[in-house]
Amino acid sequence: MAVKQLSVFIENRHGMLAEICSALASAGIDIRALSLAETPDYGILRLIVSDTDKAYETVRATGRSAKINHVLGLRVDDRPGGLSAPLSLLTEAGFDVEYMYAFIGENKDFADVVMRVKDTAAAEALLRDKGYTLID
Repeated sequence: MAVKQLSVFIENRHGMLAEICSALASAGIDIRALSLAETPDYGILRLIVSDTDKAYETVRATGRSAKINHVLGLRVDDRPGGLSAPLSLLTEAGFDVEYMYAFIGENKDFADVVMRVKDTAAAEALLRDKGYTLID
């Protein structure tokens, strides 16, 4: 049930993000969530989109390097401590979170969290067994 995420390697220069977003919009692709990590020279744009395969082809057609990977999607209560409990559970089980980002969708009672761990399937199984809701 892992979430498909598009990762795009981009130069850190004026207008780069706008170019990618424009290309996706022209292809009819909706961006559901994004994260941008940058250094002085480059960045990694991580996207959850309405059609990951089409977005991959669209980005590649612009000449940029991209890849699709699978990440863990988790729904947590939007309240203080809502993220703390599942993170503690993962930590106690030996999982390291490589990166994560979160967003609030239409239902304001929940936040959706996207995270990268080495063994997505095992982390999903652990969280599911403890009653957490996974997203795809």
